[in-house]
Amino acid sequence: MLALRLARGSHPLVLLRRLLVAAASAGVGFLLLCTLSYASGHPTHSTGALLRLLWCFAPLAATVQFAVAVARTDPSARPRSALSAVGLGPVRLAALAAVSTAVSCTLGSAVALLFFLHLRGDLSGLPFDGAAAGLLGADAPLPLGAALVLLALVPVAAATASGLSLRTGPVPTAPPAATSSEVRTEPEPPGPADPPTGLPWGVALIAAGLAVEAYLSRGDGQSLLPLPGRIDATPAGVLTGWTLAAIGLALAGPGLTYFCGRLLQSVRPGAVRLLAGRVLMDEARRIGRPLGVICAVLSAAVAAHALYGAGEHSFGPLTALGAVLVLGCTTATLLTSALETRQARSEVSGTLLRLGAPASALRVSAALRAAVLVLVFAPLTWLIAELAALPLTI
Repeated sequence: MLALRLARGSHPLVLLRRLLVAAASAGVGFLLLCTLSYASGHPTHSTGALLRLLWCFAPLAATVQFAVAVARTDPSARPRSALSAVGLGPVRLAALAAVSTAVSCTLGSAVALLFFLHLRGDLSGLPFDGAAAGLLGADAPLPLGAALVLLALVPVAAATASGLSLRTGPVPTAPPAATSSEVRTEPEPPGPADPPTGLPWGVALIAAGLAVEAYLSRGDGQSLLPLPGRIDATPAGVLTGWTLAAIGLALAGPGLTYFCGRLLQSVRPGAVRLLAGRVLMDEARRIGRPLGVICAVLSAAVAAHALYGAGEHSFGPLTALGAVLVLGCTTATLLTSALETRQARSEVSGTLLRLGAPASALRVSAALRAAVLVLVFAPLTWLIAELAALPLTI
């Protein structure tokens, strides 16, 4: 009940982010139900049904990542002294955020179920009743238990990930009060952030993903592991390679962002470049991982366009829905992480403005950060896309 009360009193932008999480959950739930209808309508094609289910985990992971990012920027999840006084400490606030995330995702799953049954023709009396009966396998019964289990995947995964992320995240604590016998000293300024350690592992996984794709894919467009349905010309080696490359880019993203910060501060920097570089170094872990993930998604989109954009290959509506979910959720996650970073820097920015720093300096610093990130990540995205498409174009 407390989670519902906080949701009712939230800012409209906070409610909009929660509705976007519910919409993404509805899209993933619809894809999972389509996979279940294919499995129930084709009981002899178990391998094809399994591969379709594996394809659904890409939008599912993107939705969970977006839900975690929204939970981290939720104002109701921030520790407050008034809430701590009534027993809502960091652990209970994390549980409250997990419940709010579960409610949003459950709403989306319910909408997906109603929409799916309506398009199948199981629910009548509304426009477009049974419009996609052939595509959704209306001639085969839908197992209710399996449908509920699949629909529960997104709420459970998103709530668990949100709770763990907020519970293990840094919680600001007040410094201990000094006693009369202690010597009062000036606090030491914080040192530079430690560089992330995942860059070598990320590079290794990217190389492994490209090698796996080249090994499992043949030059004539065929595959050792063909995928089912209307995407039968897409080799499973591409899926495996892109998965490893996506994990590698997510691991390497913080290290690359930290490198961008160091790059900004090289060659006799001024005050603005120092500020921009220091912010990137401090926020490398927070925005680096979403940057790496969106680079993996964009590289996959560029490679897919290079392979099928000029041909007659058709992906179909379900594949298009999955691609829109992955691209939309990863982009929204990056924007939400940038908002979280801005909220974390609000006190520092206010202090700089009170000390006389011009507002234009802060804007130029933000523009420099965005420019150097684009200059580093855009060529990397293009290079990985070209290497991913190369085994299927030669």
